[in-house]
Amino acid sequence: MNGSCLPTRRTFLKTSAATALVGSIPHCFSGHAVLAGESANDRPQIGCIGLGGMGTGDAAAHAQFGDIVAVCDVDSRHAERAKNRPNIGKGKADAYKDYRRVLDRKDIDVVGIDTPDHWHVKIAIEALMAGKHVFCQKPLTLTLEENQLIRTACKKYSKQVFFVGTQQRSSGKLFVRAVNMVQKGLLGDIKKITVGINGGPKGGPFAKTAPPAELDWDFWLGQAPKVEYIKQRCHNTFRWWYEYSGGKFTDWGAHHVDISLWAIGQDRQGTGPVEIDGTDADQPVPFSDGYPTVDDCYNTATDFAVRCRFASGIEMTVTSSGDNGILFEGTKGRVFVNRRKITGTPVKENWDEGKYTEEDRIRLYKGKPFEGHKNNFYRCIREGGLPVSDVFSHVQTMNVCHLCAIASRLGRPVRWDPKAERIVGDELAAGFFARKQRAGFEITHV
Repeated sequence: MNGSCLPTRRTFLKTSAATALVGSIPHCFSGHAVLAGESANDRPQIGCIGLGGMGTGDAAAHAQFGDIVAVCDVDSRHAERAKNRPNIGKGKADAYKDYRRVLDRKDIDVVGIDTPDHWHVKIAIEALMAGKHVFCQKPLTLTLEENQLIRTACKKYSKQVFFVGTQQRSSGKLFVRAVNMVQKGLLGDIKKITVGINGGPKGGPFAKTAPPAELDWDFWLGQAPKVEYIKQRCHNTFRWWYEYSGGKFTDWGAHHVDISLWAIGQDRQGTGPVEIDGTDADQPVPFSDGYPTVDDCYNTATDFAVRCRFASGIEMTVTSSGDNGILFEGTKGRVFVNRRKITGTPVKENWDEGKYTEEDRIRLYKGKPFEGHKNNFYRCIREGGLPVSDVFSHVQTMNVCHLCAIASRLGRPVRWDPKAERIVGDELAAGFFARKQRAGFEITHV
């Protein structure tokens, strides 16, 4: 394409609405340079929901590809800060506390979701129903049930692009190189994977106080049980409470488990481990039948080595020990990769020299040029096709992450049927498939 086919924003919306399937009709944008062009009518309009630390960074990145016209956060300080930042709202964006006001706006094309984890799926499904393209941060889901709900919604609303913020899939010199090496058989048959995600923190007991005036605590809780405000339940430390997240299993697991499954071809529906052993796991507080018995302390796992066994014989250990990163061990060699380095004899001796090409990167990027994370998202909006970090592969990752948390909470092995997507032979464990949602905050089923 060239600049002569550049549409107005109205044409962009009309084309988007007419697309029957992702990839069937491309949007006529010519690339980042055009998306960052001078005319406001040539750029998609974006609403950002959740403007904490990660949300602020994501919003600034979105602003390179479109115009931020709405910001939203249940903490008014976050929304006002984003509204007035020169690289986000520029003092012109509308600020809201209720995300539904963003979704109601017909002029918004793209929604970025950077809320705490327990809000992701509800907002994402409603955004799809409102006709928006969605960028949602990881970990995408809170439960196994939510995995199925968001996948079903993405299949139904397939004309919208849905992108998950697992940015390691855009690390070409490290993670993508390791994935290519495994997939091309340079390590031989993979026998063992060690996924180091570090241990979770201990904390508490914490004081229960009145919430700050600028925070709508009841709305922040959403589907989660209504409890008294504790500062450490909120904002950056919400992830250490099972009510809102999954601790390190979903925090770092959403990244490293994702890369591991991608490499061994276990990121497709119907794949996954058949047993997840949480026997070797320590919790920071006493548990009864998988639930914490105190409500004023962090409750996600602190130290663990959860073993996931696949029908192929591969064993993947998700552990708090050792270096943060992924160790692939095969019959011909082993490679360790994290965000700083990739090491091992195959790397040192350049076993993949001539076997890691631009064509390989395009293949792994589902036919798209290898480029930055959000570049890929907005390219898929323009051209169609699945993004490199798609909802379908991420759901497989989250199945494993949630199963690790469930097995850890119960302190025993859990058996999983990957084709039926259900826990088998353990009624108590199977009860963790879904969680009761507080009245008024239920997730829409489509």
